[in-house]
Amino acid sequence: MMTRVISIFLFISLTLGLAACQPAVTPSPGVGDSPLKVLAVETFLADIAQNVAGDRLKVDALMPVGADPHTFEPSPGDVAKVIASDVLIVNGAGFEGFLDKLLKNAGGNRRIITTSADLTSRTPPSGEAPVSEPGGDPHFWLNPNNVIRYTENIRDGLSQADPGGSAVYASNAEVYIAQLKALDAWIADQVKQTPIERRMLVTNHESLGYFADRYGFKIIGTIVPSVSDDSSPSAGQLARLVDRIKATGAPAIFLETGTNPQLAQQIAQETGIKVVTGLYTHSTTSSTGPAPTYIAMMKYDTQEIVNALK
Repeated sequence: MMTRVISIFLFISLTLGLAACQPAVTPSPGVGDSPLKVLAVETFLADIAQNVAGDRLKVDALMPVGADPHTFEPSPGDVAKVIASDVLIVNGAGFEGFLDKLLKNAGGNRRIITTSADLTSRTPPSGEAPVSEPGGDPHFWLNPNNVIRYTENIRDGLSQADPGGSAVYASNAEVYIAQLKALDAWIADQVKQTPIERRMLVTNHESLGYFADRYGFKIIGTIVPSVSDDSSPSAGQLARLVDRIKATGAPAIFLETGTNPQLAQQIAQETGIKVVTGLYTHSTTSSTGPAPTYIAMMKYDTQEIVNALK
């Protein structure tokens, strides 16, 4: 009997000793034992947010590469992604017209980070048509200095959702903000190649206003007089745009990826200017494309604009 008691005692002691030698497990950030599920609506927002999250969290994009937020219609699978998310990162300022309906269908509770919070919509300079939408122009990210505010809002939102990672997010945000400042300086240097009198932009819709304001361009007009490209211009609006292009001598029309070039080509035939297609303004590309990140996207577009206006 005594031998049996001693054996049991030794077994228990050995078991406890082995358990004590095991490495401590650090709980993952987020709800319970699962990492936070972070979802950004647009691909460029997912990239910006991933720079802040670093290795601590993975940020997924709701919209696929190449999708246009102005015409995007969420599928049941997209609703399921939102339902599963703990944090949803949006541009805001009316850019995602589908968002209210999407959130209503998804239900539940999640932290929403509005990246454009605290930014003020641009006031078009004299001679430029006013922004057509009551909420103003939501394309803040096309000026890298506005993305500094995006980065700060993402840093603060992730820190609130995951306080244990706040130091990581702060450090990563600081590094990325330095990259954004370098991007701003790079764009300004590239634009110097374009004579001031040729810094004129004609676009498919009202999207490059913040870029123009920052780097000294003038918006001559847009084919679609709206911050969205899902409406159609009238014959009178097109005629006025043709007259303005002829009067100013604007060298080119700039179209975004996925835009039907038919109206632009018609205008080009009447005015003798060229059509530049394939700007990436609402979506990054795949990893093998020319604009897989927000910074690469801005550099690509800048080079396309500068080369067309030299």
